Amino acid sequence: QVQLVESGGGLVQAGGSLRLSCTASGRTFSDYTMGWFRQAPGKERQFVAAIKWSGGTRYADSVKGRFTISRDNTKNTVYLQMNSLKPDDTALYYCARDSKSLRPVTRTAPSEYDYWGQGTQVTVSS
Repeated sequence: QVQLVESGGGLVQAGGSLRLSCTASGRTFSDYTMGWFRQAPGKERQFVAAIKWSGGTRYADSVKGRFTISRDNTKNTVYLQMNSLKPDDTALYYCARDSKSLRPVTRTAPSEYDYWGQGTQVTVSS
């Protein structure tokens, strides 16, 4: 069983920054793409960013140039650095693990990820 634990959320003013962390249990962290998703009240869960087992990254258009995803396989941790935050970024942020190891293509659909953290709230005030 894999457990994902997120941290780093909080309340920040527009234009500010936050760094989210997600630490995973298990010994095969480095074989999996890890993703960040977010869900605002009344809206569907949406893809934010992902980093492949090989290090390649992919971002949603809405966060390109502002967010950076990275990973430290020695710590089983994936990070999301969020800069120039906007009120529209307000949501519950989740990290998730791809359901398939060493997948060659980055998936953005939540259904392609099988383990999820409990979420960390990010609130951006205007």
